[in-house]
Amino acid sequence: MPLPIGHTAIGLATFELNTNNNSTLYSLKIIIFLTILANLPDFDVIVGLLLKCNGNAFHRGPTHSLIFALIMGFFASRAWKFSSQIPRMKFEICFFIILSHILTDFLFTSYPVSFFWPFEISWISGLNGCGEVLTSMFFQGSLDFGIIIGDWGEVLTSLFSQGSQDLGIIIGSAISIISIRLIRKYKKQNLTFYRDSFQRSK
Repeated sequence: MPLPIGHTAIGLATFELNTNNNSTLYSLKIIIFLTILANLPDFDVIVGLLLKCNGNAFHRGPTHSLIFALIMGFFASRAWKFSSQIPRMKFEICFFIILSHILTDFLFTSYPVSFFWPFEISWISGLNGCGEVLTSMFFQGSLDFGIIIGDWGEVLTSLFSQGSQDLGIIIGSAISIISIRLIRKYKKQNLTFYRDSFQRSK
């Protein structure tokens, strides 16, 4: 399944698609806020670990639903009122970033999501304790960059069978962001050209 870094990359691309931001670098506040929003549906893993010592206990339930994205998108868009450290974002941007996580899980995994909860509910079966969660996050996440030491045959097999999914997501998101910025720049240049041409023709 996509790891936090993959969800964050898609969240960043979603943010880029829904804003007119042309700055080269995002502020640290925006990156942190985007990371939280893009991974918010997986809060159910933490709840499962705390209450039942099983990250799968409540995974892919209500937090992976359209109504969750709507409600949390609403609250996230108003969170800036409580702290100056939280960036101000429109409701639709927050909603689409959270929704991107749910859609990514639906598209890139074989497990269902509870998209229309409370009318449907889907849980992931099996035991997923703290060790498995941490291993998944840090070991599999490192495969995205090939940063593991060991047998190179095993490394390459793991990289292409497991890490390739998130690596593909990251590359795809980066291409999307670059494409969006190029299109936006092209439109801006054309608009300036036509405006200048019109003014000269007067």
